[in-house]
Amino acid sequence: MARLVEQVPGERQARMVLSMIAEPNYPVTGRVLNQVGGVETLRLIEDDQTAVPGMNRADAIAWRERLTAAITPDLPDRVAQLQGGRIGTLIPADAHWPTGLNELRDRTPYVLWTRGATSFLSGAVEDRVSIVGARAASPYGTTVAGELAAELANQERVIVAGGSYGIEGAAHRATLAAGGITVAVLASGVDRPYPSGHSELLDRVGDLGLVVSEVAPGTAPSRHRFVARTRLLAALSGTTVIPESGSRSMALRVATEAHCLGRPVGAVPGPITSVTSNGPNDLLKRGIAEVVTSAQDVAALLDLPYNARGTSRQAELGQHREPPSVRPERSGPDL
Repeated sequence: MARLVEQVPGERQARMVLSMIAEPNYPVTGRVLNQVGGVETLRLIEDDQTAVPGMNRADAIAWRERLTAAITPDLPDRVAQLQGGRIGTLIPADAHWPTGLNELRDRTPYVLWTRGATSFLSGAVEDRVSIVGARAASPYGTTVAGELAAELANQERVIVAGGSYGIEGAAHRATLAAGGITVAVLASGVDRPYPSGHSELLDRVGDLGLVVSEVAPGTAPSRHRFVARTRLLAALSGTTVIPESGSRSMALRVATEAHCLGRPVGAVPGPITSVTSNGPNDLLKRGIAEVVTSAQDVAALLDLPYNARGTSRQAELGQHREPPSVRPERSGPDL
């Protein structure tokens, strides 16, 4: 039987395969991929006689076993069927690849699966704003999120969100109503809208903007994939804004990821009696976020000098800070 690498014709196809057999946000695979490329990474997975760069023999065996367990005979056929259709892909060599993702280093996505216009990711990172927050948002939160999104869209900023109920749905809808551009980042395949109640909204986003995911079409969302997605929401945009979130919301992980990348974070203050304002208020108290009450405040964050340099604080310091884990709210993950 021919090896998988012999049935994959190039770098794009190799990265597509990797997204099908390796979970996202797996730095071990990302480190190998960054060193040798997609095709060679596949060869190393299947060739147990060749040393893997940066790994001892025991680690290499464990790495190979983890990935080969997910290889199925139909993988080359799945890759072939997915090419040239409605669903597209982006890899780092492409012109529209969002270069801000490269700051994730070994956690950079293997590939981005797309549905819509990928050109909306090709601009400077300062052209995009991520708006994330609580699913069980209050009318105050959804109103503020919608107003911020609409005003920023009128300034020709691209609004990035996770497609969820509450804050993110409000941001997507307001942007579309304003005639602006919005990008939905999913923790499922781009052909598998989640939540299902937002299928119509996400179809509109795909038609008028862009739906993107790092997991292959057909993939179901999972907690790990929601956690992994937080780094994409942070890295795709010049600023992350949290209008509302609970104290256990995964939106707070997006803010932490952005902060670790040296990207400014904005938070909308709310009543101390509101549980959905606990997250933003805490970010402000800890100095992770700046107060945001208008689109002008967000624009000021995007124009901060260190953000315009295009390099993160952790890169400048030559260090990596891993964001702490965040337990989702009992009602389910916000993102």
